[in-house]
Amino acid sequence: MISFIEGKLDSKDFTQVVIDVNGVGHEVYVSLAVSDQLPALGGKIRLHTHHHIREDAQQLFGFLEKEERNFFRLLISVSGIGPKVGMGLLGGVRLTDLQQAIVLEDVARISTAPGIGKKTAQRLVLELKSKVSLMMKEGVVDNIPLTKDQEMWNEALLALISLGYNQAIAQKALKKTAEKHEEAQTSEELVRKSLNYV
Repeated sequence: MISFIEGKLDSKDFTQVVIDVNGVGHEVYVSLAVSDQLPALGGKIRLHTHHHIREDAQQLFGFLEKEERNFFRLLISVSGIGPKVGMGLLGGVRLTDLQQAIVLEDVARISTAPGIGKKTAQRLVLELKSKVSLMMKEGVVDNIPLTKDQEMWNEALLALISLGYNQAIAQKALKKTAEKHEEAQTSEELVRKSLNYV
């Protein structure tokens, strides 16, 4: 597995660069956001990489920061999102904005990225919201402002998942609780009320 590449920037276009590492040129796919921050040709460059292996090809995808690469790996774990679509997402929406959109279920914002339709954006939210929320709680994701109600919702969702309910069922139960106007003061109380709808 290739974790990073460091060398001289030999050539570049909007979505691909060639890095000269001791006389060997390595092709690396990059997002538009990364492409905009590259040095001039001949300049030194270091990219954190994801080594994508398929039956018919091996591809490298490059990122300026480890956090962005790790989030890219999370994105492509979602069914229907391949590496090219993942790069399009990161190139079309700033990383912190994308993380915030996932947590806040802002499907419209996610759908502005190239190659992402409404259904794909909804699936992205469904599969990644609890993971991104958990990353936030652990300090892995910063700068995503949440209201007290949203924090309580996320804590309740994670609690229901830890009880063995899948994410879709847990979210439906929480939404049903909200629709019935069953107010809760704490996440524990919200979990108790939501258990009536799982």
